Amino acid sequence: MNKDFIEIRWHGRGGQGAITAAKIVAGAAFVSGYAGVVMAPTFGTERRGAPVMTSLKLSKEKIYDLTPIETPDIVVVLDHLLLNEADVTHGLKPGGIIVLNTPMAHDAYHFKNYRLATADVTAISVETGLPHGMVNAGIIGSLEKAMNLLGIEILIKGIEEEFRTRKPQNNSRAAKIAYERTITGE
Repeated sequence: MNKDFIEIRWHGRGGQGAITAAKIVAGAAFVSGYAGVVMAPTFGTERRGAPVMTSLKLSKEKIYDLTPIETPDIVVVLDHLLLNEADVTHGLKPGGIIVLNTPMAHDAYHFKNYRLATADVTAISVETGLPHGMVNAGIIGSLEKAMNLLGIEILIKGIEEEFRTRKPQNNSRAAKIAYERTITGE
């Protein structure tokens, strides 16, 4: 993966916080020296539970292309059930990373030509006192474990700032625990 230009596509459901998670990672990337940071949410009917998708592009140089991502380096899936509803790997580059929130064992999945990172982020979020299904902070921890790009501490700072009025410590703990428990298969 070229760490000077990274494309991340996020798949989730309305209410899980995929767009907020991408926003937090975008802010952390900007603070970390990425001059180009572009986020482009895509969703249909705006209702809780409906599939949502967002694109996040990170570059050491300015980005002028604002179109949604066609060939991501990383795909983040906030709900493993989306694997049955959409081809989340569509366009994923060979050797790309899939970050998956799932209660199933890591070896239950067989994605040919891709690296897989898994954690039960839903259970971790509940364990830390967050509402069931609110997995955005935790999935950021899993993403960092998989890509090893920005550093968990800078992401924790972004999470605590974003959720400063809504359980910031619970959210940052979810990210830290997910980071520790994410299985990367490497």
